[in-house]
Amino acid sequence: MLQKKICMLGTFAVGKTSLVCRFVESIFSEAYQTSIGVKIDKKVVRVNNEEVNLVLWDIYGEDAYQKIHMSYLRGMSGYLLVADGTRRKTLDDALALNERVIQEAGKVPAILVINKSDLADKWEIEAAREKELIAGGWTIFHTSAKTGASVEDVFSKMAATLAE
Repeated sequence: MLQKKICMLGTFAVGKTSLVCRFVESIFSEAYQTSIGVKIDKKVVRVNNEEVNLVLWDIYGEDAYQKIHMSYLRGMSGYLLVADGTRRKTLDDALALNERVIQEAGKVPAILVINKSDLADKWEIEAAREKELIAGGWTIFHTSAKTGASVEDVFSKMAATLAE
């Protein structure tokens, strides 16, 4: 069985923990859960008749006062870069974090996840900006940890990418 370390990266309160809980346990909680350090979960998925054990590292959100310890990235196979669709700044911050990740860990598979699609009426990230990012090589998923929309899809896409 393949085992792949996937890091969840982004600023605070974008839904990294909620996405992992929805994917691993099929639950969502309205209560905000601040991550301290790193929380590790696992889930086995099937890719082309092969089992892949995803080891999910839910790393605390980065903010102006606290930067992510790059040592947490050691050995990762890929990462989900998470932004909150209702807060444009979280996308800008995530992309800046991505540059640091590339400098530290090199190029590994990454998917941009724009979370909170259930709040589409409050969306601040423009379609034109997403088109620019796609043209620049990003794979983008709109997810909702609350409703479960596209959560399985994004993790399945990452697993399939890593199993190639």
